[in-house]
Amino acid sequence: MRNTTKITTAVLAAGALTLGLSACGAGSASTDEADPDAPLLVAASPVPHAEILNYVKDHLAEKAGLKLEVQEFTDYVTPNTATEDGSVGANYFQNQPYLDDFNRKNGTDIVPAGTVHLEPLGLYSKKTGSEKSLRSGATLGIPNDTVNEARALRLLDAGGVIELKPGAGADATPADIAENPKKIAFKELEAAQLPRSLGDLDAAVVNGNYAIEAGLKPAEDALIVESAKNNPYANFLAVKKGNEKDPRVKKLAKLLTSPQVKKFIEKKYQGSVLPAADAK
Repeated sequence: MRNTTKITTAVLAAGALTLGLSACGAGSASTDEADPDAPLLVAASPVPHAEILNYVKDHLAEKAGLKLEVQEFTDYVTPNTATEDGSVGANYFQNQPYLDDFNRKNGTDIVPAGTVHLEPLGLYSKKTGSEKSLRSGATLGIPNDTVNEARALRLLDAGGVIELKPGAGADATPADIAENPKKIAFKELEAAQLPRSLGDLDAAVVNGNYAIEAGLKPAEDALIVESAKNNPYANFLAVKKGNEKDPRVKKLAKLLTSPQVKKFIEKKYQGSVLPAADAK
């Protein structure tokens, strides 16, 4: 039976993450202090990250000598703060540009410990079947965090909806739009809110994990979908710096990149999630 717990920001704010985790060795003690036989508690977004972790837990972890516990988070902030303060031993939900931005803004010291998969970003709509048929003055939802907002704008640039100024990079904002022929208005929302807001918007750029969770299929439903080739946004297992050599973390990283997990991802997500080896 799985021991997977869903955690929201509000619950964490109330202190629900204490749970005595340090006592059971699941937190982020240094490599020298970590008990290799203690459970490793990993924070993850529900879809697909927790699903992938639970596959590992149910089918691979015991044979590898790994005690794995999964805790679900519904936002992109608390998994990193929980990893930094030692409430969890690792997290699995983010990409390198997002982590770099988070570390810089929050003074955290979290590092990758094994790349696993890519979730292509997509543009979705309940009101039109093509990006070319977006109405003049349409309102598009985009994520409000720095990295995913820029990523969304570059997707729209690649799809011909807008044109960004030369040199607009990983921190691009609507102010960096050079050409906006349809006079698109942008509404910045929390990434998790975008699928729920599709009915109120003409279209929205939605992160792959939230799209899948909402029943959308990026490979089929997106008007524009991000290219996997040379994509820097692959998701990885991450730990507080100094814990990369924790034997539990090394075991999990190896399992997450195993042929069994690759096959699970390909079969379950049908192109909406790509194993990292297929996204190069």
